[in-house]
Amino acid sequence: MTKKYLVTGGAGFIGANFTADLLEKKRNVVIFDNLSRGGSRANLAWLREKYGEDAFQLIQADVRDAAALETAARDADVICHFAAQVAVTTSVINPREDFEINAAGTFNVLEAARKSGRNPVVLYTSTNKVYGGMEDVRVVERVTDYAYLDFPEGIPETQPLDFHSPYGCSKGAGDQYMRDYSRIYDLPTIVFRQSAIYGPRQFGVEDQGWVSWFIIAVLTQKPITIYGNGKQVRDLLYIEDLVRAYHTAIDQPAVSAGKIYNIGGGVNNVISVWKEFGPILESLAGREIPVGFGGWRPGDQVIYVSDIRKAGRELGWKPQVSVRDGIERLYRWAEANRNLFA
Repeated sequence: MTKKYLVTGGAGFIGANFTADLLEKKRNVVIFDNLSRGGSRANLAWLREKYGEDAFQLIQADVRDAAALETAARDADVICHFAAQVAVTTSVINPREDFEINAAGTFNVLEAARKSGRNPVVLYTSTNKVYGGMEDVRVVERVTDYAYLDFPEGIPETQPLDFHSPYGCSKGAGDQYMRDYSRIYDLPTIVFRQSAIYGPRQFGVEDQGWVSWFIIAVLTQKPITIYGNGKQVRDLLYIEDLVRAYHTAIDQPAVSAGKIYNIGGGVNNVISVWKEFGPILESLAGREIPVGFGGWRPGDQVIYVSDIRKAGRELGWKPQVSVRDGIERLYRWAEANRNLFA
């Protein structure tokens, strides 16, 4: 019997890519999205053009609407909760809205799952921001980047939580609600604390989705501002690898239920935000790219690299797309679709 998937935020970057993969696999998909995110309507049009108007069901609604979620979740076997307010800077400007979408919205998803009586698998996309600034983690500054002194394999799931910024608090609240609904109600929830995800159909903006934003800015001749010194390090994970990780977790509930996984590119896919990424982008663009510099943003980590060994051990998953290859793929896609960013 074909599983029924409910994908909140299914017209967003991650949601659209995951939905496309589900449709390739002939799964039954319901997208739950308020279409407020930039690019969501273009992603929806792409899904319809590629798979047909009737390939999936769309419920245009908001995760703050508990009743709408309960109706949508009534027949779901798997709920993938991607809908979110995604930017730290936006959360600082409007913390109440951030809380209502991320914390209360995630609670609504869990309640909808619990009340359905179907005990669906619930996958939640959390964030490395739940670990805060990690000021107590020893770091060394190098010529083009930063490195950990005590975590050669990256940050593990045992790193103490330290919610920093309203965004960190709201996503972290959802993270912990997911974990506890597994313990209290025996819901098979899975939490992915994600690092920097990138790839096609990502409509990055200045305060979120920096890899795609820099590429879009170059192609559309918009100014680029680097907040901090450009040496900040992230482990990048290409969207195809993330989608594979979702499937490995969803398809093994006996292993993954109630678990938390740090998911990113890991130590083999690290890059500094501009000192190392900048030369790659200039090579692809065939020109020098001028940038400005601004102050550090609240809660920004000078380095974050995921220790992905738990996902490797338990789920048999590891990234396959290298940073250089992934960046080039994204650049070529954005170049071919620059009309989407006009």
